[in-house]
Amino acid sequence: MGSVRTAAFTELDPLTLYRLLQLRVEVFVVEQACAYPELDGRDLEPSTVHAWIDDGGSPAAYLRILAEADGVVRISRVVTAIAHRGEGLAATLMRHALALTAPATVELHAQSYLTGWYQAQGFVVAGAEFLDDGIAHTPMRLVRSPC
Repeated sequence: MGSVRTAAFTELDPLTLYRLLQLRVEVFVVEQACAYPELDGRDLEPSTVHAWIDDGGSPAAYLRILAEADGVVRISRVVTAIAHRGEGLAATLMRHALALTAPATVELHAQSYLTGWYQAQGFVVAGAEFLDDGIAHTPMRLVRSPC
């Protein structure tokens, strides 16, 4: 398995971009049977960082890091390919993302069944559960103090 790779949108070659988006659609749209606009425009933002672990030319896991106007960092689209679940790849990506974003406050909307997993990564519940395209999500936050 490869190491964590990161790139801005403009640094992604067309084949890599296609495969990253394909993984996201396979899981978030097809597997979860949720028709929604997966391509939301945020991938194009100059400050967005795409992070993934490559498995011989295909992404095994992926997430993106977004910079919000208020200085908060948002992690979204955390996904692992079916064939690689249970290997700890999402945790590896999350540690990498958190190292890249320190000391900023990091927020995310976790699918509610994964709140325990995110708590193990240091996040705490930061609001009431809500439905997003019919899937229960929970706002979570990781607040870090500057040294």
